[in-house]
Amino acid sequence: MSGNSDSNEEQAYKQATTAIRSGHQRSHEHEHSEALFLTSSYVFDNADMAARYFNNELKGNVYSRYSNPTVRSFEERLAAMEGAEQAVATASGMAATLSVVMALLQSGDHIVCSQDVFGSTRVMLNNYVVKFGVEVSYVRLTDLDAWQQAIKPNTKMLFCETPSNPMAEVADIEALAKLAKASSAQLVVDNCFCTPVLQQPLALGADIVVHSATKYLDGQGRCLGGAVVGNHETMEKIVGFLRAAGPTMSPFNAWVFLKGLETLRIRMQAHCVNAAELATWLDAHPKVSKVYYAGLPDHPGHALAKKQQSGFGGVVSFCVEGGREQAWKVIDNTRMLSLTANLGDTKTTIVHPATTTHGRLSEVERQQAGIGENLIRIAVGLEDIADIKNDLELGLSLI
Repeated sequence: MSGNSDSNEEQAYKQATTAIRSGHQRSHEHEHSEALFLTSSYVFDNADMAARYFNNELKGNVYSRYSNPTVRSFEERLAAMEGAEQAVATASGMAATLSVVMALLQSGDHIVCSQDVFGSTRVMLNNYVVKFGVEVSYVRLTDLDAWQQAIKPNTKMLFCETPSNPMAEVADIEALAKLAKASSAQLVVDNCFCTPVLQQPLALGADIVVHSATKYLDGQGRCLGGAVVGNHETMEKIVGFLRAAGPTMSPFNAWVFLKGLETLRIRMQAHCVNAAELATWLDAHPKVSKVYYAGLPDHPGHALAKKQQSGFGGVVSFCVEGGREQAWKVIDNTRMLSLTANLGDTKTTIVHPATTTHGRLSEVERQQAGIGENLIRIAVGLEDIADIKNDLELGLSLI
């Protein structure tokens, strides 16, 4: 972390400061903003030096699939914000999840996964990971007894996201961490919805955190990226997979995410304020039958979320009276909200999960996850909340 000097020594700053100052190693040009190193490879002074770098006798940049100064700055900053030893950047959020599975599991191992994870996570596990002889079981996120019963002698990983997408269920991270440790398994938590600003799973006992940097870490829908965060020993295994397989983050995207992290705290606070007001408004709306947002006092996970999170996040899901026809009518008659599956943007987005983000799941899988045809997900942005409500009312008034 550097201010007036180029010192590499890290100080115990608060997270808001860490998000702006950590991970910046100035070059010989003494730039104030983080430098963008757009290079695929690096030049060595002589053949002996090249050999020593390639055999890891010397530490440094060899090839940008292995390491890059801009990517490393992003990794160091995110690790500091998560309170972790190391972060490893990937090409996307799904690349982060894939890297964890491929680097840490082998044929004959078993994963216990919450049934309401992101749809693509289930598709990846069900259609591809199982091909390599890895067994997968699904359980209700909030049912600790089900997690316990699903664990087998060959269980090596527990995987969950909390709050869940799109139903906002909340996992007891500390309790799951105890189950994992008692079974010599690792607990992996997808922290996409909260980010390290609102929740730090490692401090609650989790072993690994995964992120889709595409979402809130960027915050403006500009780039794809992901990250895996944990201790050095585990992250070195992730690095080994990335070097061989190549799903690494580009330097340009890392530079964008670095700038996104600088404003993450104030953006997340603003997302939470807007989402809480929208959830309360929807909860009282006559055309809405159910609202899923842990910030509502009657949400089953409210007390737990209040305990392990510093805010309730920016995603609100709700059911309208009726079915798909009514849900689509609401969506199609908004004028300002963006109809897109992405979330974590300054712009509010709206989507129908059953036919988009979770559309590749079977009907049984969607029912298990609670995703009905009348469900709508809103990722609440930073527009004026009155305009967001007015735009939704255009559709709600027609059903």
